[in-house]
Amino acid sequence: MRKKKIEVTKRTLIAELLMINPNVREILTGFGLHCLGCPMSQMESLEDACEVHELDIDVVLEKVNEFLNKK
Repeated sequence: MRKKKIEVTKRTLIAELLMINPNVREILTGFGLHCLGCPMSQMESLEDACEVHELDIDVVLEKVNEFLNKK
């Protein structure tokens, strides 16, 4: 049985991302996104968080999707 590919986008909310896989927290904190438990993360997209923290969303997205879809 093939594992379904997970595709996180720029618009994925931080809260949704953590529900998909709580272990993605390690990737996000590695980029300096330490406010994962704050109330804003419930309504903030990955793109919004990267913008606030001056991170390249494409780099973060690549690492997150790579982590979520590793074999």
